[in-house]
Amino acid sequence: MSLATLPLSYCTNVHPAQSVAEVIDGLVRYSGPVRQQSGFPVAAGLWLAAPVIAELQSGTGPIDRLADSLQASNLACYTLNGFPYGDFHSERVKENVYHPDWTTTERLQYTRDCAAVLAGLLPEGVEGSISTLPLGFKSAATSPDFVETCTANLLSLARELDDLHDATGKVIRLAIEPEPLCVLETTPETTAFFRTLFDRADSDGILEPAQRHLGVCYDVCHQSVEFEGVAQSIRDLRAAEVRISKVHITCAIRLESPETNRDGRSALADFAEPRYLHQVFGRSADGRIVHRTDLDRALCESPSEKFLFADEWRIHFHVPVNAERIGPLLTTRDDLKRALKAVAELDYAPHLEVETYTWHVLPGEQQPSLVDGLTAELQATRDLLAGIAG
Repeated sequence: MSLATLPLSYCTNVHPAQSVAEVIDGLVRYSGPVRQQSGFPVAAGLWLAAPVIAELQSGTGPIDRLADSLQASNLACYTLNGFPYGDFHSERVKENVYHPDWTTTERLQYTRDCAAVLAGLLPEGVEGSISTLPLGFKSAATSPDFVETCTANLLSLARELDDLHDATGKVIRLAIEPEPLCVLETTPETTAFFRTLFDRADSDGILEPAQRHLGVCYDVCHQSVEFEGVAQSIRDLRAAEVRISKVHITCAIRLESPETNRDGRSALADFAEPRYLHQVFGRSADGRIVHRTDLDRALCESPSEKFLFADEWRIHFHVPVNAERIGPLLTTRDDLKRALKAVAELDYAPHLEVETYTWHVLPGEQQPSLVDGLTAELQATRDLLAGIAG
C-alpha cells in the first residue's frame, strides 16, 4: 500500500488571480482559513497564470513574498497546476483553456518557468509536480505534425528538468492530464502516446530523464466521464510504465435513465453555464458511447434519441468530492473510491490534490461559503484516504 504522506493539497485554480498580490490575497482569504478550519496539514496546489509566473520571474521580491505568505498561512506547496495559461475566471473560458497547446514555444516556456518557480518553493527533500494539458483539444489539433511537435517540446522540457535537478537537487515531474475530447483522452491513447514518446527519448539518448520527469496527472472524473473502469485504467498505466505523478481527486455528474428521469434532466439543465466546458458522454445498454462537446439546456430538455435512450449520462462538471448526489443527480464518487484504492496499490506515492474549481458556477443559492465547502471536501477526502490506508 502506498499513499502520499504529504499534506493533502487543494488546487487554488478556484481563486481568480492574475497577479502575485491576488494569489497572496487568495491564500490569506481562503487557503489559510481552510488550513486552520481543517485542523490538519494542508498544501496549496498553486495555479499561477502566465502573468503571475512572469511577475515571479522578474526578481526575488515577488517569490519571496509568495513564500512568506505560504509560511505565514502554515501551507506547504509541492505542486502547481500549469494547465490554465491565461485567465481561468474570464466570462468565457471553454475551449480557450487548451491554448496555447504543446506545439507552441509559449507553452514550453511557461512550463519551464513554472518549474523554476516551484523549485524555489519546494520543501527540502520533497519532489514537485506540475500538471498540464493533454497536448491540446482534439478538434483543434489539425496539423499533420501536431503530435510530433508536442513530443519534441516535451523532450526538450525533460532535458531542462534534468538540468534543473542537477543544479538544484530538486526533482520536478510534468504530469500530463488526459481529458475528454482532447488529444489524449482515453487510457489507451495515453499509453500509446507514451510508448512513442519514450521510443523517441530512447533514440535521442534521454530515456532515463524522460521517464523520470514525464508522466500523467490522473484526474479521476475525466476517466469516469469516459466510462472507463478507473481501477483497471490505473493498472494499465502502471503496466505500461507510465508514472502517475499526480492524482486530481474529483467527481463528475451522473444522470441515470435520462428517458424517464425528467427531474434529473431538469436539474442538469441548471448546470449549463457560460464559463467552462462541460463535455457530456452517454452510454447505451449495448456499450455504445455518444458524446457532446458541451452541456446545454437544449440537450437536457429535448435530447436526441441517442442521448434520450442511453442508460446513463456523465458530465464533466467538477462537483464537490464529498457529495454522493446533488438533488436528483448522482456523482462519480464511487469511482473516486475505486481509483484511490488502485492508487494505493502502486509501488510509489503520487501527489494527491482535490480539484473542484467550479464552486463559483454551481447552481443554487444555498451553497456553503467557499472556506466551508473546501474544508468539507478536504475532511471527507482525508477520511476516505485513512479508510483505504487501513
